[in-house]
Amino acid sequence: MTNLTRAVLALLVLAHLFLHVGMGFGGGAPDLFLVAALVAGRLSRVGAAAGLGFGLGILEDAFSVLSFGSNAFALAVTGIAASRSRDLFVGDSLVFLFFYFLVGKWVRDLLAWLVSDATVRDGFVEHLLIDAPTAGVYAAAAGIAVVSLLRTQAGSWE
Repeated sequence: MTNLTRAVLALLVLAHLFLHVGMGFGGGAPDLFLVAALVAGRLSRVGAAAGLGFGLGILEDAFSVLSFGSNAFALAVTGIAASRSRDLFVGDSLVFLFFYFLVGKWVRDLLAWLVSDATVRDGFVEHLLIDAPTAGVYAAAAGIAVVSLLRTQAGSWE
């Protein structure tokens, strides 16, 4: 992973905190923690991807009192799956990237929903069949923009 990639990942984390916490957009802003975990997952080993996902999830959970640990679990598992995806899927076309970020967001939301307390989570249909795919498209747009930036600056993002 290059220094440029590390800087972009750090900017994603800061932008996520600024948009979600500082500006209070919440669900109205893309999940940039997930984008950072998925980009780092494609570029690093399993342990590093899991550690980054876990750390970002703990940071996300620190701002929520409802179901502490669900985001840490979901982002750690998503980071592991992203790192393992290099072995399964070769390529970086726009179609692949769109579905990579879309499915990554949906899986992250599914995992967080499954381990959250049933009294504080939304309904299955509302959260996973309506909100998560919409947020996935939003995360995919942000992820494709980040990957495009890394491609133009470094020549290749992988």
